[in-house]
Amino acid sequence: MDLARRLKPQHLRLIVKIAESGKLQIAAGALAISQPAASRILAELETDLGTKLFDRHPKGMVPTAIGQAFLQHGRAILATLDSLETEVEDLKEGQSGEVRVGSVTGPAVQCLVPAVQAVRAASPGVEVTIEVGPSTELVRGLEEGRFEFVLARLPQDYDPRAFDIQPARFERVALLVHDSHPLAGQRGLTLDRLAEHDWVIQERGSPIRAAVEAAFHEAAVPVPSGITNSSSLLVMLALLENSAVIAPVAEEVAALLTRPGIGARLRRLDVDRPIAVTPYFIIRNRARQFSTAVDRVLTEVLARL
Repeated sequence: MDLARRLKPQHLRLIVKIAESGKLQIAAGALAISQPAASRILAELETDLGTKLFDRHPKGMVPTAIGQAFLQHGRAILATLDSLETEVEDLKEGQSGEVRVGSVTGPAVQCLVPAVQAVRAASPGVEVTIEVGPSTELVRGLEEGRFEFVLARLPQDYDPRAFDIQPARFERVALLVHDSHPLAGQRGLTLDRLAEHDWVIQERGSPIRAAVEAAFHEAAVPVPSGITNSSSLLVMLALLENSAVIAPVAEEVAALLTRPGIGARLRRLDVDRPIAVTPYFIIRNRARQFSTAVDRVLTEVLARL
């Protein structure tokens, strides 16, 4: 135990260099210390151990059996220390580390995924977890420490003073249909024409649902009665594929789902008025300090807003 307390990485490096070169003078030079200092370090180690680490021969120094054991463990310890040093530097420079982010759907597609791709391309050692969900769940997860930051709306029952909140942007709603839908391809559609058709839409209280209902109210048009409630993207896609429904989604999601090659055969309706959702924000806990890796992801997100 006394040896373990007194042993230093420099001592282990000296033992390794002596074994590699067979010469104390060469080992000392490789470590940029004087030969007398190297000789003193070796003598102190052998005194502490009560045995020799090297046999001295005319052709050089050869490790004893105990010296070989010392050498084997010393190399392993030095490799671990070198790995630790590299990992610490990578963490300080943001080249590695873990980043956990939550987002509502639109900004996840628009800016979070591209931001993560940019960081990962430059630093493959950074591990990122993205969770997509409603704002209430995301802010709760932020409060519980499951996320470094979230792109969401702050629910009314939360005190904004508890968070660091940065304005982000508004979301716009796009209306998707299957390309066989009777309204597909028509221009300047009014809301009264849309009200005649079935819809698949998020549950009441969701931002997109509220924006769609507000648009109908402002146009003095009754809200559609034929509504299937679901926040599941999979359910929405299944209904779009198999029935003549209209599905409101974030504009960024619509751009992704209507991209050539996706295979869903979906089209955006041309509506005579924009439908906007309340803005989302970048929200983080005031008490939490960011790592360099998190800062890098956040910087990339801000550049895409």
